[in-house]
Amino acid sequence: MEHAIYIVDAFTNEAFKGNPAAVCPLDTPQPAEWMQQVAAEMNLSETAFLTPRADGDGFDLRWFTPAIEVPLCGHATLASAHTLWETGRLAAAAEARFHTLSGWLSARKTDAGVEMDFPAMRLEEIAAPAGVAESLRITSSRVWLVRDQRDLEKNYLVELESEAAVRALRPDFNLMRAQVSKGLIVTARAAAAGLDFVSRYFATWAGIDEDPVTGGAHCALAPFWAARLGRAELLGYQASARGGYVRVKLQGDRVVLGGQAVTVARGSLLC
Repeated sequence: MEHAIYIVDAFTNEAFKGNPAAVCPLDTPQPAEWMQQVAAEMNLSETAFLTPRADGDGFDLRWFTPAIEVPLCGHATLASAHTLWETGRLAAAAEARFHTLSGWLSARKTDAGVEMDFPAMRLEEIAAPAGVAESLRITSSRVWLVRDQRDLEKNYLVELESEAAVRALRPDFNLMRAQVSKGLIVTARAAAAGLDFVSRYFATWAGIDEDPVTGGAHCALAPFWAARLGRAELLGYQASARGGYVRVKLQGDRVVLGGQAVTVARGSLLC
């Protein structure tokens, strides 16, 4: 059986920037083992699988890295909504609704691109866990534990002294894989005019050394920087090699993530 598949660069308006995701719309549910194999074949940070819900209320959405299924992914959600509108599977004016392991998520088209409604993460400052500073090759830092709304521990957030320090990081990924069991969000206040903060995200726990642009990380970065800067609407830049901009707006226990997307490939899976 053939299945359409698309590659979409998310959180960018330029091809080959931002974060690429594969998007596979399905007519009927497929086994998780098959989806994991497809994700491994695509070898992108995430591959998204969309299936219309039997009750007609939106789509079931699942995300797989080349190694595991993950409970939340921002850039592949943006790519999925973009694909639904671009292919006519969903009317341009219609809201995209997704049922996921993190509950209901939604996306809508705006003049600036796409806005997505995601859960905000909670942060608790902690002593730096073993391996964090060593694997990042830094001498000291402040660290926060990031929890989702189900109280599950998701990531560590590490604040550095400057944008330059974030950009200069050259982590020891072998040590990170061995000693750090969560993702590392590393951030600092932006030096560049027009930006509020910069970040990078390392996810060796999920089989990804560095993720290019991470929507889910901004569910923690939004409340973190809103509290420090005294504003609910902010612009972040994820300073990976590909790079990408994420607009965030904190609304209570939700975060609106904004960005753009570009389709770079269309094809078919033949198995």
